[in-house]
Amino acid sequence: MADLSIFEQYYKLADMLIEKASKEQLAECSRLLALNLAHYRARYGELPLDETLALVDIPEPNEAQAQLLTDGMETLVGLLGTVCSGLGEEKH
Repeated sequence: MADLSIFEQYYKLADMLIEKASKEQLAECSRLLALNLAHYRARYGELPLDETLALVDIPEPNEAQAQLLTDGMETLVGLLGTVCSGLGEEKH
């Protein structure tokens, strides 16, 4: 069985950031994630979305699946943290 403790920590942190984020910040995060996906698709081809969505409901993921879930949450937390902290915003 895969160790999901890091995934769970990222998941809780993502929930906390989402709760504190404004609608505009969540929209910006969504845009950045969409850009990230478009970049991947341009470089490596279409993403197997049906396989990715299937991971969401797996009761006991294997090591590779657990790593993918953890990496995804890490990306989400990183982008949410960046957007919510105001990094990268233009200063007037």
